[in-house]
Amino acid sequence: MLAMLAALSNPHRLRIVAALSSGGRNYVSQMARELGISRPLLHLHLQKLEDAGLVVSQLELSADGKALNYFDVTDFGFDLTPANIAESAKTLAANPTNPSINSDT
Repeated sequence: MLAMLAALSNPHRLRIVAALSSGGRNYVSQMARELGISRPLLHLHLQKLEDAGLVVSQLELSADGKALNYFDVTDFGFDLTPANIAESAKTLAANPTNPSINSDT
């Protein structure tokens, strides 16, 4: 759940999921044009979404022999409840954003 929430915390990634959800599977170059972002930036965000299990990719060859990396949104879902958050919080470091801060002071 934490990986999914972290992946969805970025506006670009939300737009990517929305585009794939409404428009269906698409390849990187086409999505980059439609979303108005560079291919390298799109690929970075797609990798984060794929690592979190929110999208899947499949490399295919076009009729003219070009490699096209297609992405599609997965059928993901999770219940965001206090109990699920408490369970996920057990896996967090004590102070992940600033390890130099001592919580006892």
